[in-house]
Amino acid sequence: MGSRYGHSQDATARDAAAQRRRLLIACAITAGIVAAQAIGAWITGSLALLTDAVHSLADSIGLVVAVIAASLMFRSATRTRTWGYRRVETLAGALQAALLVGIAVYAAVEGIHRLRDPQEILHVELLLFGAAGLLGNIVALLVLAPQRRANLNLRAAFLEVCADALGSLGVITGAIIIWVTGWYGADAVIALLIAAMIVPRAILLLRETGRVLLEFTPRGLDLDEVRQHMLALNHVEEVHDLHASTVATGLPVISAHIVVDDACFSEGCGPETLAALRACVAEHFDVPITHSTFQLETAELASSERRDSNTNPRTCS
Repeated sequence: MGSRYGHSQDATARDAAAQRRRLLIACAITAGIVAAQAIGAWITGSLALLTDAVHSLADSIGLVVAVIAASLMFRSATRTRTWGYRRVETLAGALQAALLVGIAVYAAVEGIHRLRDPQEILHVELLLFGAAGLLGNIVALLVLAPQRRANLNLRAAFLEVCADALGSLGVITGAIIIWVTGWYGADAVIALLIAAMIVPRAILLLRETGRVLLEFTPRGLDLDEVRQHMLALNHVEEVHDLHASTVATGLPVISAHIVVDDACFSEGCGPETLAALRACVAEHFDVPITHSTFQLETAELASSERRDSNTNPRTCS
């Protein structure tokens, strides 16, 4: 048992180190892109490049937050932090989503202003800076791709770099349009498209992190189905105070009060019933839950709890 636990801890430490390393590399690349784009925006006068630079800056901040989150989320639990820092990844994802919303609003306002009053753009230089940004983003994507589904934190970082790459592609497109047609308003249109591209991604991230922070039932888990499956087990008479939520990526939890028949206490079959309940939630559903907490109780105790329910709100009773 001790050896298995030690191997698990070592694997977790290796995962955390690998995630930090990839995030640091991506962060350094993105910071370089921000510097290049800022210089390019100043030289060319491009709003699209400036918008993409500010977007990349927000993503750089988000990646720094992601690095910090990756360093904290695997720290061991303590008596005052019983889940450790596992939920830091969710907070980091929410912060990155909020940053993206702010950038989208800025890009939209400035884009409309520039569309009404187009300015001359140095399209050749704009094309070169756009290509450099796209190349850097592709490298960052290749670094993050192997672990992009590991948790919300890495998923958010990967999506941010994807959006940066699309922004750079938009800048290149705008430069080509200006080069071919001479229409400088294309730069403002590209800036507005970048803003429109950011919004759905930000909403998706806010929705996913919100589900975790508000402790919604994990996606794919039907609590009515869970209750019916539990009630079909031997000795189980009632299931109430059934709760399920997600602490962090890959860590769904469930708890419930289970009313069992009196024989379960008089004949000592409580441990067997508890094992069956744990196996039920761990093996029979699309969302396997290995961290479960069940309270076995008599019908008399359950009735007593119901009488006090006005001072103890219940969910999914």
